[in-house]
Amino acid sequence: MKQVSKMKRVIVFAAVSILLSATWASAEMSKWKIDHDHSTVGFQVKHMVVSSTKGKFLDYAGVVEMDPEAKEFKTIEATIQTKSVFTDHEKRDEHLRSPDFFDVAKYPTMTYKMKSYKKTGDSYTAIGDITLRGVTKELTLVGTFNGVAKDPWGNMRAGFTGEGTLNRKDFGMEFSKMLDNGGLMVGDEVKIMLEIEVIQEKKTPAAQPTKR
Repeated sequence: MKQVSKMKRVIVFAAVSILLSATWASAEMSKWKIDHDHSTVGFQVKHMVVSSTKGKFLDYAGVVEMDPEAKEFKTIEATIQTKSVFTDHEKRDEHLRSPDFFDVAKYPTMTYKMKSYKKTGDSYTAIGDITLRGVTKELTLVGTFNGVAKDPWGNMRAGFTGEGTLNRKDFGMEFSKMLDNGGLMVGDEVKIMLEIEVIQEKKTPAAQPTKR
């Protein structure tokens, strides 16, 4: 009986090992690129204390390297063209492109690169470096991984939401005016709001050896 019991334990151990090996083998990091048609890189800032002005960037690129099954991430990087800032008000957008704010002639891009993250279920807290106007600061983004789906054309897609805050003065954006009530015409704190959809890069078939 002892030999039978020992044999069962060996079989169970072997089965578990094979299962774990198979799971690990199926876990694979892959690259995904942002789909502009279904993404928003937005921001919000207080105006005159009593309201908020929203805007977004229209030109950006980004790469996510992840294992969607394990919901694990290796790389999250993005580059945003600052001149693409858009608030649906031409005069305000021109001011945002000036040296008072983004100074797009001198600093045409801003970048983000994730350094680490932690997750609780589908909720994530990512810590990374944002570089704007030649200044690099840590930025914490809190959000969710919304899952993966295949579109009618066979592309694998994944979605994320994220939010964070930064102080524009940390990046040299000092412009503002004091109001009679002591508040600022333009708030210092900027809220970042992300709705991101990414598409998995398709693997290029390995080149076949030339027959002779």
